[in-house]
Amino acid sequence: MNALLLSAVWGVVMMFSSFLLPQKSAVRNLAIAGLVLVLVVNILEMHGTVLFHIDTRGMISFDRFSLVFNTISFASTLIYFLLSARDIEKAGDHYAEYFTLIFFVLCGVALVSSFQSLLLLFLGIEIISIPLYILTGADKKNLKSNEASLKYFLLGAFSTGLMLMGIALVYGATGTFMTSGTAAVVTEKTAPSALLIAGMILLMFSMSFKVSAAPFHFWTPDVYDGAPTVFTSFMATVVKAALFVGFIRLFGDSFGALQPQWQLLIAIITAATLFIGNITAVFQQSVKRMLAYSSISQAGFMMLSLYAMNTDAKEGLILYTAAYSLATIGLFAVLIKLKDFSFDGFNGLSKHQPLLAATSTLFLLSLAGIPLTAGFLAKFYMLKAAMATDKNFWLVIFAVLMAAVSVYYYFRVIQAMYFKDGDINKNISVSPAFKGVLVILAALVILLGIFPGLLLNWYYF
Repeated sequence: MNALLLSAVWGVVMMFSSFLLPQKSAVRNLAIAGLVLVLVVNILEMHGTVLFHIDTRGMISFDRFSLVFNTISFASTLIYFLLSARDIEKAGDHYAEYFTLIFFVLCGVALVSSFQSLLLLFLGIEIISIPLYILTGADKKNLKSNEASLKYFLLGAFSTGLMLMGIALVYGATGTFMTSGTAAVVTEKTAPSALLIAGMILLMFSMSFKVSAAPFHFWTPDVYDGAPTVFTSFMATVVKAALFVGFIRLFGDSFGALQPQWQLLIAIITAATLFIGNITAVFQQSVKRMLAYSSISQAGFMMLSLYAMNTDAKEGLILYTAAYSLATIGLFAVLIKLKDFSFDGFNGLSKHQPLLAATSTLFLLSLAGIPLTAGFLAKFYMLKAAMATDKNFWLVIFAVLMAAVSVYYYFRVIQAMYFKDGDINKNISVSPAFKGVLVILAALVILLGIFPGLLLNWYYF
């Protein structure tokens, strides 16, 4: 509750800072200070210090899982600010308002990770989505940004309609919006009603759209590619991870008793997501668009946690969100500095900016799931969770094969940086602070790959 309210309040503070603080550096520092404060109060709540005591009638529950995830989200956003806050200036003329929208998104993230009512799930997703529609179209002079924003808005509204219809059908079948009440009704019934099954499927499809799982992924490449790159980084990491946590809570809390009915469908969606994301990424000529398809394939691996729905799945999702967010934010931060987003744009980067090339290589290795990186253990936990179900072993084998395919397109970037010549990156200038944050980020990726307990122990203690 601490972080939920404070992030909303700080969003309002950032709104007023647009005319109270004329200097952009002051606005940037205020946003970073606010995010540090939100992170601190969330950690305090993990240790039992609740600043705001509000009776939510059981509609919100900040358990250990949601608090640990919120800590990862806020910490990832803080790193995102430290790396890319200056680049947000280039997105448009409304610098302070962009931070305002990001803080409102974080408010929605906290809500989605802790909901106990289907109405609050809907509210949280809309609080996340509406600011993102605006951020996607922030570059008003760019037609691709305008197109991406419109496409995201129209398709997002369509998926929201599916969600509302699903919630209405579930309410009609159970008589309650509460996830605990829905679970009780589902458990008591010997056979689920057609109304309940229809509502569950609609909710599954709408959430699959939100997390860009196939075959509901078609909006992702165009939106991620057309949005300003600095906002694509945030959308592809913190936002995607939050929606997955909401997905897990929805089907674990409300429809856990029906897992045999929906598990095979989730397995098919997972396999399709892995296949489409990886195969299409192979043929991309833009690194930014490749990372968009890569995010779809990473969503496929995160879907394994939903498929398994056990202790290993929750641990794996916590580690996966951290590993994926850290590596992707770092990689996008480097990508923003380049003038050319194609693979050729990375040619010779190791000669002109060896530190950027080295850290980017580490981030790519983590995304590919190479050992001694956080991405390897994250994928391992997901595969372990899927194997623990003792069902559909073909899905685990298929996921491993698709992970092998992903190595190809990630290594294309590494090959361009180290084995091709190019002068396009000769005039890139980055500050020592930017390099320092990248080094810390790379160190975290290695540390989590060797000592995952540094993060997972928070889930239990």
